[in-house]
Amino acid sequence: MAGSFRAERVVLVRAQVEVVGIGAGDPGHVTVAAVDALRRADVVFFLDKPGEARELSDLREAILATHVPGGGYRVVRAEDPPRDRAADGYADAVVDWRVRRADVCERLIAEHLGEGEVGAFLVWGDPALYDSIIAVVEDVRARGTTEFDVRVIPGISSVSALAARHATTLNQVAGAVQITTGRRLAAGWPQDADDVVVMLDARNAFLEHRDEPGVTIHWGAYVGTEDEILIAGPLAEVAERIVETRERARAEKGWIMDTYLLRRTR
Repeated sequence: MAGSFRAERVVLVRAQVEVVGIGAGDPGHVTVAAVDALRRADVVFFLDKPGEARELSDLREAILATHVPGGGYRVVRAEDPPRDRAADGYADAVVDWRVRRADVCERLIAEHLGEGEVGAFLVWGDPALYDSIIAVVEDVRARGTTEFDVRVIPGISSVSALAARHATTLNQVAGAVQITTGRRLAAGWPQDADDVVVMLDARNAFLEHRDEPGVTIHWGAYVGTEDEILIAGPLAEVAERIVETRERARAEKGWIMDTYLLRRTR
């Protein structure tokens, strides 16, 4: 595990860190509450991913330019530590990654957030759904090197955006919907759920269910952006097309953000 940054204790007077959900990529999906938060910010923290995924930072800048055209904030950048995807234990790798992210965020806050200022982390989708920044910021506060309040601004999640772009619902009448990961879907269809929203699926776990009767899929990549791709239909008929499309898009852009809804018809 990388060595942790440890600052001298810095007491910030009424400083605030805001974790702001900015939607799936469309500037029009940024809520009024999020716009207010962006306009309050004295400093905006960017955790940049290296390589082609720098495009994500460009999208953040476009959102800021759209909703805070006059500026008035400082942008402070740091490289987002990579997660060890070759590690044997997934949970241990995620814990290590979050600690290293907290090290970076601790340094950013200690060095760049002044007394009485507001700092903002911009989070894709909704910060409460499969994102680590809330936990990372709480880790930083628990270390005791800085003092600040935390406010979370909810956002339109990629799940909501996916359903909207496919003009469908997330659940059937009186039915249950479960949001899960590709890793868990590979272990089996969730019990008592007819509709399953799957995120973080790097291995096309939906292929495990393509021979099951009555299953449809609504898949989307880069939802809400100019590069949006949507495919829907009976899983048995479109599964291979999704795999091919996904691989081609990842190769062309160097990264992919996608999610999908699996539905069993009754």
